[in-house]
Amino acid sequence: MSLLIPIKSPRRVFVGIAELAVLNDPDTVLTTFALGSCLGVAIYDPEAKVGGMVHVMLPDSRIAPAKAASRPGMFIDTGIPALFRAAYRLRADKRRLLIYAAGGAQIMDGNQYFNIGRRNCQALTELLDSHCLRIASQQVGGWVNRILHLSIRTGEVRVKVSGETAEVCL
Repeated sequence: MSLLIPIKSPRRVFVGIAELAVLNDPDTVLTTFALGSCLGVAIYDPEAKVGGMVHVMLPDSRIAPAKAASRPGMFIDTGIPALFRAAYRLRADKRRLLIYAAGGAQIMDGNQYFNIGRRNCQALTELLDSHCLRIASQQVGGWVNRILHLSIRTGEVRVKVSGETAEVCL
C-alpha cells in the first residue's frame, strides 16, 4: 500500500501590463510576462515576508496624467511609488526592502530611435537614487523578452529569458 501525500503548489498571481500587486501570502508566486522594453520591478521584505511586483510600460506619466491617475502601474514615476506604498501598508520597511528589475530591452526599435527600454531603466535608477535606494539585482537591456517571478515565501526572484532554457536566479 502506498501513501500519497498531497504537495501544496504555490498559487500564481499574474501581474499584467500596467498592473501591480503586493502580498504577504507565503503560498503565492507573483509573475509577469512580456517584459520587452517594459520593466518588471519586484520588491521583497524578508522580515515581514511582504513582496510586490509592478509591470511598467513608460518612464514618465506627464505624457498622460489621466491615464496615470487611473493606472499608476503604467509609468515608472507613478507605479514605483504606488508599489512601495502598498508594501508599507502590509508592514514592509523601506530599509529592509530588496529591489529587483527585469526587462528594459530594445524590442521593435532596431534603430534605437525611442529607446524606451533604456529610458525606463534610467528613470527607475534616478527615482530610486532620489530615495537613497539601490537595486539588489537586475536582468535588463539587450534584445530579448523576459518573464519575472517572485516567491513570497522565500523571496526568490527568477527570470526566464526568451530563447534560454533555464531560468536565472537574481
